[in-house]
Amino acid sequence: MAATQPPPYIRVMMTFAKSFAPNDPRLTLPGAESAALRDYDAVRRAIAFISANWRTQPTIAAIADAAGVAPDELHHLFRRWAGLTPKAFMQALTLDHARGLLRKSASVLDAALDSGLSGPGRLHDLFVTHEAMSPGEWKNGGAGMRLAFGFHPSPFGTAIVIASSRGLAGLAFADAGEEQTALADMKRRWPNATYVEDHAGTAALAQRVFDTKLWRPDQPLRVVLIGTDFEVRVWETLLRIPMGKATTYSSIAANVNSPKASRAVGAAVSKNPVSFVVPCHRVIGKSGALTGYHWGITRKQAMLGWEAGQVGVE
Repeated sequence: MAATQPPPYIRVMMTFAKSFAPNDPRLTLPGAESAALRDYDAVRRAIAFISANWRTQPTIAAIADAAGVAPDELHHLFRRWAGLTPKAFMQALTLDHARGLLRKSASVLDAALDSGLSGPGRLHDLFVTHEAMSPGEWKNGGAGMRLAFGFHPSPFGTAIVIASSRGLAGLAFADAGEEQTALADMKRRWPNATYVEDHAGTAALAQRVFDTKLWRPDQPLRVVLIGTDFEVRVWETLLRIPMGKATTYSSIAANVNSPKASRAVGAAVSKNPVSFVVPCHRVIGKSGALTGYHWGITRKQAMLGWEAGQVGVE
């Protein structure tokens, strides 16, 4: 399963830096070191130009000119070294700025114009593509959104599935008799949304989540995430933990470029609104202890055991 992940600026730079590791095999080929340095210099100039001029939304031709290469060459170089296209990098900077303005109570129109966009329509398209919601919905905690929910059986007890028109918005678990308490906990994630019980409408999503035959990379499950920039970066890092593996809070902190923020990472992990799909159960303590889990340590053990079985079957 996968989710559209707009790469935040810091993750772009981490990927960028990793590409120049001393053991990079490209640097062992005859003449490769000077070629790699030339490529690096072009990408470095492109990143500097985009970072300084993203508010004017420069064209790819203008970025390529600043980098000293042809547009097609820039596209391939940037993708190889930075892990995304120049356009996607500029969109990440634009979106990050717009989110900050909206969080400070700016209007959607002001956020769009201050981000260098021609109007709310372009900002709307950017948010829908990368956040799976409109900027107004993001700003207002789900106000105006209709969220369907349903209770479904799962390998880990009753699953509470919450869905928007754009994808899976929430997934929680409850023991018998605790369903409403778990639902109330989830509603606090989207405090201003309208909730409608729709068992039939959420059943297909529940099946997509728990039936491994439906886990297809060519048909990824659309997931809606709402949180602070830091929280979303942590949740995106969780998505990269392979099934059957585990990582630590300190490792995640390093991956989001906050190596001393293990405690903050733990708080973000505990707020994960889409349990199991965004696999916060794969995070353990530095000593190897399972530590806590929002939906119960026994359930966390069950999830890790179930996944170990799935990996063994493969």
